[in-house]
Amino acid sequence: MRPTSEAPDSAANPGLRAIPPGLHFVATPIGAARDITLRALDVLAGADVLVAEDTRTLKHLLEIHGIALGGRPLIAYHDHSGEGPLQRLLGHLAEGKSLAYASEAGTPLISDPGFELARAVAAAGLPMTAAPGPCAAICALTLSGLPSDRFMFAGFAPATRAARRSFLAELAGVQATLILYESPKRLADLLSDMVAAFGPTRRGVVCRELTKRYEEVLRGPLQDLATEVAGRQIRGEIVVLVDRAPPVSATTESIADALDEALKSMSVKDAASFVSQTLGVSRKIAYQIALDRSRE
Repeated sequence: MRPTSEAPDSAANPGLRAIPPGLHFVATPIGAARDITLRALDVLAGADVLVAEDTRTLKHLLEIHGIALGGRPLIAYHDHSGEGPLQRLLGHLAEGKSLAYASEAGTPLISDPGFELARAVAAAGLPMTAAPGPCAAICALTLSGLPSDRFMFAGFAPATRAARRSFLAELAGVQATLILYESPKRLADLLSDMVAAFGPTRRGVVCRELTKRYEEVLRGPLQDLATEVAGRQIRGEIVVLVDRAPPVSATTESIADALDEALKSMSVKDAASFVSQTLGVSRKIAYQIALDRSRE
């Protein structure tokens, strides 16, 4: 890594890795600063332009790891940036520069404003890559003890009760572990509404302050979690996980409905395989029903 007083110059500093032109999404620590990857440090040290959701947070991270700006531009890009900063970044990329985009914490684009930037870069046909690393959702899934072979990241639930309950109702039957982020101020309301939407015995997990000093993981039925949280003053970053919905026995009618939808875009064979896997029914039965539906 280059001395902190020097600007990035791979030719003058053989130890500094050259960063290829293009946009580089950089995952940053969600708590412990040492969770950053060596590749992420290389990108932050060598990129021509630094971009951040929160420039103060990125400056602090650079200071911790002994990386100086060295006269490089540091551009804020967040939900309220507007079209001007976006076009400025696209202009830098069109000039062949390397840009490092860092989220405030965790993996960019996971509840992060980098989505519009990624879409614009992809639409322009400009180079783009990622330096993977910390992610609160994946960290929480790892610690949850819930099935991890299939999961769905649902972001933040709506703030108002009516919208939140409608949102949860749509997720109630999902055959995957659900992962949500939540404000500590709304956690009790979210868990209460989850009890109503998913049932009191559905397994849930609340992860708080992951990788930080006061990390805590609560596991149990949703009703127990709701009761425990209601009596506490919760602080910190929160991830809530819920076990997948219990399997529902498929009927001939539900198989037929699923096949009708699948046959709109699939062959009979592919539709039968898809519905068989989705509903957990015999492929032979699904194929026969698909044949009958295709002939009608």
